[in-house]
Amino acid sequence: MRVLVTGGAGYIGSHAVRELINEGHSVTVLDDLSKGHEEAVDPRATLIRGSTANADLLRQRLHADQIEAVMHFAANIEVGESVLDPARYYRNNFVNTLTLLEAMVSAGVKRLVFSSTAAVYGNPEERPIDELHRSHPINPYGRTKMMAELAIEDFCHAYGMSATILRYFNVAGASSDATIGEDHEPESHLIPRILRAARDDSEVKIFGTDYDTADGTCIRDYVHVVDLAQAHVLALGQLREGACQVYNIGSENGFSVREVIAACQRVVGKKLKVIEDLRRPGDPSVLVASSRRIREDLGWRARYPEIRTIVQHAWHWHSTHPLGYRGKIDLVPQENSY
Repeated sequence: MRVLVTGGAGYIGSHAVRELINEGHSVTVLDDLSKGHEEAVDPRATLIRGSTANADLLRQRLHADQIEAVMHFAANIEVGESVLDPARYYRNNFVNTLTLLEAMVSAGVKRLVFSSTAAVYGNPEERPIDELHRSHPINPYGRTKMMAELAIEDFCHAYGMSATILRYFNVAGASSDATIGEDHEPESHLIPRILRAARDDSEVKIFGTDYDTADGTCIRDYVHVVDLAQAHVLALGQLREGACQVYNIGSENGFSVREVIAACQRVVGKKLKVIEDLRRPGDPSVLVASSRRIREDLGWRARYPEIRTIVQHAWHWHSTHPLGYRGKIDLVPQENSY
């Protein structure tokens, strides 16, 4: 299948591009490289530098590359930033998604896999969270993703599109060969922040220690980025005409911030300097997924369900790429225990 991947130079998108090509698909990547990295794009893909805000470019590429399906990753993703600058999030995450949907209708492209988030649930009333849980996001990031989901559902009903919406929980890890991985600047995600602190002998901050959890820190469900990418490929292969399906993607295991720090310390073999700080705005206390629906419907299974393996792959990437895609060193890290 000929697939357009928006945001395919980003962390999750680049892993999905690799999985798609390995499964025999032909891939065009559309990315403005404002957050993504050209070096992350599989050389077997075609990279077009551009934005989903550009309706003419979208229509042109959909026609010129005879695109049959779209995977839409391009978005802003920082919860705290969305609270401070909601306009940017509504424009990119919602308005640009609408622009993409209209271009798809114009070009007759009716298959879509959409990158969404557990943030649409807000503060959960039930644990684990399944897809029937009410959507009540508590930050602009979650609200913009929910609005995009609603638009996709309406486009499916009105224009006969087929869509699968994948709601991620916390994504971490890297390719097992450490050739692609997570490189955000600034970095707000927990595991890479911890591993950078371990590599640089710097401090790691805990944002909030007064949550209603056993140790007072947030609890999150972590899924390996390769497992997530494989879920996208499965979803693409089982789209149903006129239907809009929603699936959670998570490991169904919850780990507190302190527990993740402990796991990272075991992998890198050293204790870290931990500083306690105030909560970040918009962070719910517990997010843990139920992924039963995607297991039953699509046969998805996590290849790397253990937090230790996720951290090991992430550490291999970060220790061999201390400057991210800007610089690589030939170092195979040794796993230690303290």
